[in-house]
Amino acid sequence: MSLYSKRGVSAQKEEVHAATKNLYQGLFPKAFCKIYPDHLGGNENFINVMHADGAGTKSILAYLYWKETGDISVWKGIAQDAIVMNLDDLLCVGIYDNIIFNSTIDRNKNLIPGEVLEKIIAGTQEFFDKMKTFGINIHYLGGETADVGDVVRTIAVNGTMTARWQKNKVISNENIKAGNVIVGLASYGQSSYENQYNSGIGSNGLTSARHDTLSKFYAENFKESYDNSLDDDVTYIGKYKLTDNYKLQTTNYKQDLTVGQLLLSPTRTFAPLIKNLLENNFDKIYGLIHCSGGGQTKCLKYIPENVKVIKDNLFEPPLIFKLIQEASGSDDKEMYQVFNMGCRMEIYTDKDFASSIIDAAKSFKIDAQIIGRVEASEKKELVIKANTREINF
Repeated sequence: MSLYSKRGVSAQKEEVHAATKNLYQGLFPKAFCKIYPDHLGGNENFINVMHADGAGTKSILAYLYWKETGDISVWKGIAQDAIVMNLDDLLCVGIYDNIIFNSTIDRNKNLIPGEVLEKIIAGTQEFFDKMKTFGINIHYLGGETADVGDVVRTIAVNGTMTARWQKNKVISNENIKAGNVIVGLASYGQSSYENQYNSGIGSNGLTSARHDTLSKFYAENFKESYDNSLDDDVTYIGKYKLTDNYKLQTTNYKQDLTVGQLLLSPTRTFAPLIKNLLENNFDKIYGLIHCSGGGQTKCLKYIPENVKVIKDNLFEPPLIFKLIQEASGSDDKEMYQVFNMGCRMEIYTDKDFASSIIDAAKSFKIDAQIIGRVEASEKKELVIKANTREINF
């Protein structure tokens, strides 16, 4: 059993999928979000989407960092995580404008004071204000904040996004076919609309990242930060404190960052770039996959049944994932199943259009490259090449 499973977390969400298998699958079953007829407007040329997601257990890291350093601004990053995990899912069905957002925050009031809520709410509005400068309008309609200390140890930060969209402007992934190439967008670096280096961690796999990298200091001093029924051998088994410095040495970046800064890098949105691509070249984008829960295997749920995806030119995993793998001893297969490994968005397109996507990404200072291709197959398959080894899914 993997460390991830031993901690009571499922990267593939098998039980969730089993519980929902008999529900309506939407107008386009392969689309990244469930798409409904236009119940809001009653127009057959439009569709409705309502999507829910959140920052996950990354909020626990923010709690620990805030307690250890006193830096309350860290909660603004958690606000961004909760938004982007919704927004970038909507991007994958082609939606990038005129979106409604509603937040849901559950907290233990004895541990999470009002000033934390203020930072989360302020961070939410600041992110929306920044996106508006790119023509991405997200309307903040409030939400629900509940004091549920009997249910939540510290805080859970989630949100819901709703949109009404033209049906003929939906990316449904049904057009993914043999001969396509896959352009990957890097989750790390510093885009033109980010204020600092982004480690690329996103908001998935943070239970493992936290326990694998951080030391027993946190188990001993912050028992509210984890499930106390977990075995000691999977609880805070690393060697770091959040305030420990770690040297970042890459081609473009040479600086000291703390382990906490690496783990808490706010999830990057690709909205400005994807909006640009969809507005100008919608017909050349056949599929979009957000490599969130399930990491590099996420595509298996959404690709057609008769194709094989081969990812043989992925980015070299950035520092944060090397740090996690070194600490956990996880093999490559588990790492690529749990984490985005430096590539959080996949664009399926024709080979002759790939360079245009890469150039557009560079204009936003986002690394992009062809990471793989699609071949015909009798059954749905995925092959990932990592460290000279083929991993089959």
